[in-house]
Amino acid sequence: MTVQVVTGTGTEIGKTVVTAALAAAALAAGRSVAVLKPAQTGLLPGERGDADEVARLAGPVTAAELARFPDPLAPATAARRARAVPVGPEEVAEAAAKLATEHDLVLVEGAGGLLVRFDERGNTLAEAARLLAAPLLVVVPAALGTLNATALTAEAARARGLELTGTVIGGWPGEPGLAERCNTEDLTEAAGAPLLGAVPWGAGSLSPEAFRAAAPKWLAPQLYGRWDAAGFRKTWAAG
Repeated sequence: MTVQVVTGTGTEIGKTVVTAALAAAALAAGRSVAVLKPAQTGLLPGERGDADEVARLAGPVTAAELARFPDPLAPATAARRARAVPVGPEEVAEAAAKLATEHDLVLVEGAGGLLVRFDERGNTLAEAARLLAAPLLVVVPAALGTLNATALTAEAARARGLELTGTVIGGWPGEPGLAERCNTEDLTEAAGAPLLGAVPWGAGSLSPEAFRAAAPKWLAPQLYGRWDAAGFRKTWAAG
């Protein structure tokens, strides 16, 4: 794994925290890591962005951001409102490929879901992933509704020739209900790819030291961790 694209089924579902967990686990495994945020929206210059947050939580990663737009909107819309040049997939692929020559792992964190528009040509994160021949890690919620959104994201990815590494639950609740517990069984079928981790709800509020120590426990070996999928399902089986 050199370049891993991190997307999700929507916004505010834990992509940045999952990206940070993967970065922390990779660092703990002795890998050098870069994190690329192609388009950061909803922040002004000087404010901490998602790539900066990954670095704060995970440790010594190279954090890069290609563009920033102040309105909290889809990148294409935010760029248009700012009268700024949007970020295209070629620019994303070029930046990620350059980082990959200098790091063992490059994490490209998208904005919102997979098909959120990045520019006025209708390009999305999927086009950048295709240019990079990079797989997708899909961050998903645990709650009711996730199976449909996960299946749609997986279908859209495969229709564009993209490979899925798997899914990670972006916020596992401390007291999961019936829907969450059943979804641990059904997410693999919905995605057609393995469930590779579950990051606890609120993990981003941990101290960086506690976050880095815990991160490998949240992710499967394919993601540099030691999370046990079978044990997790057994613990939370709906019966």
